[in-house]
Amino acid sequence: METEAAVALTEINGKFDQMIQSLDTLKDKQEDMASDISQIKEAVYDPDEGLYARLRALESWQRMSSRLIWLLVTAIVGIIAASAYKSMGLF
Repeated sequence: METEAAVALTEINGKFDQMIQSLDTLKDKQEDMASDISQIKEAVYDPDEGLYARLRALESWQRMSSRLIWLLVTAIVGIIAASAYKSMGLF
């Protein structure tokens, strides 16, 4: 009877050791994940070089280039219209 109890306690002790090892592994993986998530947050939210800062810069460039294109198109149309009027003798 004592040997059966000792064997049972040894098995239980082994199971507890496995559970503790599994929990330690889980804790290590969770710490790695938390580190990775903080790096991702830094890459996204960094005010100088983060994703949002890059998007703001891209949107600003897009607005500026759109204005420049409209300015150039308007100037070219104006030059063409002025040369057309001048060639017709209206000026």
